[in-house]
Amino acid sequence: MDGHPLPPLRLRRDGGSIHRGQRPRRARPPVRAARGQALRRDGRGEHHRRAQLRRVRARALHAKGRAGVSVEHDRACTLAIGDEIVLGQKDDTNTPWIAQRLAAIGVMRTEHACVPDERGVIASAITRLSCAAPLLLVVGGLGPTADDLTRVALADALGETLVEDPEAVKWLTRLFRARGRTLSSAVRGQALRPSSGRAISNALGTAPGVFATLPADDAIGRERACDVFLLPGPPNELHAMFESQVAPRLRPPAKESISTRVVHVFGVPESEAAQMLGDLLDRERNPMIGITASRASLSLRIRHRGRRAAAQAELDEAEAQIRQAMGPYVYGVGETTLASSTLGALVERRQRLVVVESCTGGMLGSTLSQTSGSSEAFLGGWITYSNDMKSAEVAVPRALIERHGAVSEPVARAMAEGGLIGADADHALAVTGIAGPGGGTPEKPVGTVYIARASRVGSKVNTEVRGFRFTGDREAVRERSVAMAMGVLRLHLAAAVDVRLMGEQSCVRDAHIAE
Repeated sequence: MDGHPLPPLRLRRDGGSIHRGQRPRRARPPVRAARGQALRRDGRGEHHRRAQLRRVRARALHAKGRAGVSVEHDRACTLAIGDEIVLGQKDDTNTPWIAQRLAAIGVMRTEHACVPDERGVIASAITRLSCAAPLLLVVGGLGPTADDLTRVALADALGETLVEDPEAVKWLTRLFRARGRTLSSAVRGQALRPSSGRAISNALGTAPGVFATLPADDAIGRERACDVFLLPGPPNELHAMFESQVAPRLRPPAKESISTRVVHVFGVPESEAAQMLGDLLDRERNPMIGITASRASLSLRIRHRGRRAAAQAELDEAEAQIRQAMGPYVYGVGETTLASSTLGALVERRQRLVVVESCTGGMLGSTLSQTSGSSEAFLGGWITYSNDMKSAEVAVPRALIERHGAVSEPVARAMAEGGLIGADADHALAVTGIAGPGGGTPEKPVGTVYIARASRVGSKVNTEVRGFRFTGDREAVRERSVAMAMGVLRLHLAAAVDVRLMGEQSCVRDAHIAE
C-alpha cells in the first residue's frame, strides 16, 4: 500500500464526507460566527482565531461520530481476514491489540474468528458475528488487489450495492497526480463503500475504513442492531484509525470499565494451582481469575468489570488472595519475568551470579542477559557441552564424570562449585541433562535434568542439587530447565528452599562445604 496518506475524512450527517479544509455547504453557526467576531475584536490575530475554530470543529466532529452509532456497545466481536492468517503463515497481532484497547474502554470482546479471502465466507462470518454482539470490528481486505473483498462482503451482508465515495475518489486522484501517476481502477476501488455506509479516514494510508450498521433482524437471530467497522490490516494504519476514528464513536456501558492484571507463577502444574486457588477460580466472581499455562510458568489473569473508581482496590485484593494461596510460587506481576525477578533479588543484595551450562547450551545465560540491567548482577558463564570442557573450564574431576556420568547429581554440584570459585561470584547455577530426542537410558530417560546451585556463605560454600524429570520435546526440556534453574536460585534468595518444584524427583542439600 502506498505510504502517502489520504487527507483525513470528515463525516456528514447524510452519510457522505468532506475533505478537511473544505467547508460544509451550510451557513456558519451563529455561535461560531460570534466567537470569530469576538476574537477579531480583542486583537488576538488570525492565527489564534483559526486555532480556536479548529478546536470547536473537532468537538463537533467527535459529537457527530458518537451520535452515528446505533446502540450501546457492552460487548464486541472481532474478525480477521486473510488466507495467510487462516493458514498459519502470519500471526494475527491486530485483533489481540484491539481486544486490549476495547477492554480499556470498557467493552468486552466475547468472540473472535478468522476467515480466508473468500467473499461468501466473509459475508457469512459478518452476519453470524453481528448476531453475537452489538459491535463488530473487521480487520483486513481493504486494499486494491483482487483478494481484498471485505467491502463487497459487507455490502452482501447488508443486502446493498457498493457505491463510490466521491470525495475519496477526488483525494486519491489528487494524491496520485502529485506523484506524477495515474489513478488506476484497482486503487480507485478503495473508495467504494456500501450505499448506507460511511467512509472513515485513514491518516496513514490510501484505503479508507468503513462504518455501517446492520439492523436488528429476528429472522436470523440479530436481536439488536450491530455497528460494523472495517479497518485496514497494516498495524500502524489500524492503530491510528482505531484511536482517532473508532474509539471516539464507541458507547461502552456508562461508568464501567474492564481492568486487568496478570500475576505470574512458576514451578507448579496447572492442576495443582487450581486446587490451591480453590473458590478464587469461580467464574461468577468479580474480579474473575483465569489460568493460562505455558511450558514453564502460569499466568493468573485477573479481570474486573465495573466502576472505574473501584477497580484498583478490587484488583489489589484479588492479587493479595492469589499471593496468599500460592505463596512463594508467585514471582511477579505484569511485565515481570522470572529472569527479571531473580536478577532483581540479586541486585537488592548486591550479589553476583555465574552459570555453567551443558544441555541448555547457553539458553540460561542468554535469558538472563536479555533482561535490562542484568549486568548489575550477571557476570557471565560457561557452555561446557562436552566432558572435556567440564573438566578444563570448571575443574570437574574426570574420575567423577566416569563414575557417575555427566548427567548426575555429583557432576552438577561440581560444575556449580567450579563456576562459583572460578568467577569469584556469590552464586552459581549449573544445568546438566538429557534434552533428547536421543541419549536416554532406562536409568536416565530423556528429560532427566540436574540443576545445582552453589552460594557463598562467609568462607564456605552452600550447595543444593535438584533432580528433575521433564516431559516434552527437546526445546520444552531446555526451556523448563532454564526456568527451573532461575526458580531454584530465586527460592533460595527468598528463604523458601523447602518448596517443591514441578517435575522435581530428588533434592540433595549440603549445608556447608569447605571451599
